[in-house]
Amino acid sequence: MTGLGRVGLGEVARNWPVQGAVWPTVRPVEEVELRLEELLFPSIVDVAVLSVAVDDEAVRIEARSTAAGAICPGCGIWSRRIHSSYLRFPADVPSGGRRVALCLRVRRFLCPVISCERRTFAEQLPGLTRRYGRRTERLRSTLAAVGLALAGRAVPAWRA
Repeated sequence: MTGLGRVGLGEVARNWPVQGAVWPTVRPVEEVELRLEELLFPSIVDVAVLSVAVDDEAVRIEARSTAAGAICPGCGIWSRRIHSSYLRFPADVPSGGRRVALCLRVRRFLCPVISCERRTFAEQLPGLTRRYGRRTERLRSTLAAVGLALAGRAVPAWRA
């Protein structure tokens, strides 16, 4: 076998230190998480990335809101009382040729105003989700741009 092959650990140890070798920089976990949040959600505040898993087909991202509360859409009053939480799976823009599966933990809050017609409401993350939305805002804007570029006409695959 010619060319590059597997190099055993013993061979690396015998030839160490290599001239000009630089030790990799070890960064704290908090800094890596901060960089992930900046990379994945650059313009969205109050989002924490809990985990990222990458395989051949998809990138799976688990995230949650870090806001202390939310504004009731019925009366406009701020609430901190959490009623429950659930998972949302909005579709997102592909990354690196892989499908992005976003798993978003969303909290439901209790409205503090007794006379408000909405007893509970779900938090919305501006720039990421909207009520009853099944797509992220990034995917919505990308699809709108594609639709405008095609002037509303779908191009058949055999003509492209």
